[in-house]
Amino acid sequence: MSSLEGLPAWAALPVSLLLIIGGCIIVTGALGLMRLPTFYQRIHGPAITITLGAGSVLIASMIYFTAQQSRLVIHEVIITLFVLLTAPVVSMMIMRAAVYRDLRGRKHDSGANAGGVYRFLDEDD
Repeated sequence: MSSLEGLPAWAALPVSLLLIIGGCIIVTGALGLMRLPTFYQRIHGPAITITLGAGSVLIASMIYFTAQQSRLVIHEVIITLFVLLTAPVVSMMIMRAAVYRDLRGRKHDSGANAGGVYRFLDEDD
């Protein structure tokens, strides 16, 4: 008997749904990374979807191993909290570094000044 056959129905249904939802969200973020034209657009898709997709997969893992071992498994909760706290901050830092790199390099076509928040220094400054 494999471990999947011994999984109770109350655990199999949410694990399956969370894995399917998490997988679809992660694939959506990967497609955004692959298809969007500029760096600033490409970083946006994975930055948002990694949090929800990884969270869904980790919660499914927590439910699965809790049902298999007949005890509460909370390692995944700690990992999920770490991902929820660090992924947006890292994405913001990468985007901010790219903006400053493009501003210093005077790359006018990069999209760094698209929102009007940052401006390019004139050549006279």
